[in-house]
Amino acid sequence: MIGQPTLVTDRLLLRPFTLADAPEVQRLAGDYEVASRTLNIPYPYPNGAAEDWIATHRPGFEKGMHVVYAVTCPEKQGLVGAVGLVEVHRRHERAELGYWIAKHCWGRGYATEAVRAVIEYGFSVLGLHRIYATHFSRNPASGRVMEKCGMVHEAQLREHDRKWGVYEDVDVWGVLHDEWREQCTVPAIRECRMH
Repeated sequence: MIGQPTLVTDRLLLRPFTLADAPEVQRLAGDYEVASRTLNIPYPYPNGAAEDWIATHRPGFEKGMHVVYAVTCPEKQGLVGAVGLVEVHRRHERAELGYWIAKHCWGRGYATEAVRAVIEYGFSVLGLHRIYATHFSRNPASGRVMEKCGMVHEAQLREHDRKWGVYEDVDVWGVLHDEWREQCTVPAIRECRMH
C-alpha cells in the first residue's frame, strides 16, 4: 500500500499529520475564534482529542474513507491548519471538503491555496466526480475561499446544524470535475511526493 502523498504548492507543504502535531492542533484548533466557526471542533479542546483524531487518519486513508492534511508553511516553520476530503463516497465518486486555518494565519490566502491543492488531488488522484463543502452562513469568509476555488454556491440550509445549542444556517458549495478542468489554468499542486 502506497502511503498518503505530500502535496507541495507555491507556499505550502501539505503532509500527513503525526502524533507530534497534537499539541499544536489542540492549541490552534482550540482557539475560540477557530472553533466557533467550524461545526466539529470542540471548545475547550479536550486533552487527548487531537491524538485521537490524528490516529484515525492513516486507517481512514488506507480504507479510502478520507485524506487529511496538515497545512504547513515551510517559511514560517510550523502548522497553520488542516485540510482534507472527508466522507469519501466511492459509489457516488464524491467527497466533502473540510478545513480550518489558525487565527494568526487568517487573511494570507493559505486556506485558498490549500483547498485548491486538495481539490486537484481529489479530481486527479482519487478520480472524484464532485467535491462539496459547507460553512456556517455567519462565516462568509469561508464562502469566499470556496468561491475563489471555483466552487458554486448551491444552497442555504436553514437551521441545518447545531453548534453549542444554537441552530445554524449552513451554505452548501460544490464543484464538478469538468467545471474544475475548465477553470483550472494554473496548477494547484507544484509537486505530489509519493511515499
